[in-house]
Amino acid sequence: MLLRGLSWLVLCQLLGTALNVLLLPMLPGPIIGMLLLFVFLLLRGEVGEPLSVASSSLLKYLPLILVPPAVGVMAYASDIAADFWAVVGALLLSLLLSVAFAGWLMQKLIERQQRREDA
Repeated sequence: MLLRGLSWLVLCQLLGTALNVLLLPMLPGPIIGMLLLFVFLLLRGEVGEPLSVASSSLLKYLPLILVPPAVGVMAYASDIAADFWAVVGALLLSLLLSVAFAGWLMQKLIERQQRREDA
């Protein structure tokens, strides 16, 4: 089960990397692969057991992914401090845009659900 699920994940990443090289150089290959996996799961309508087992086993190691960014922040603390207000501004702007989009999307989903219940 685990090997089949990992094979699906690696296949999606490889397809994403191939699309990155051939067609979409502005997006990273793993992001394209993640979108391909998302579309596949939407079309399928469920997450199969092999993929579920593989993803849950990989989730145990998720904190290790946070180590390189933390090291980068420590190593480049002086550069980040030099551009402190630009970083804060970018973070604040992205936060406001994300919250506004999430609120708008939630309203649309609630309206959609109410229309389904009324019909």
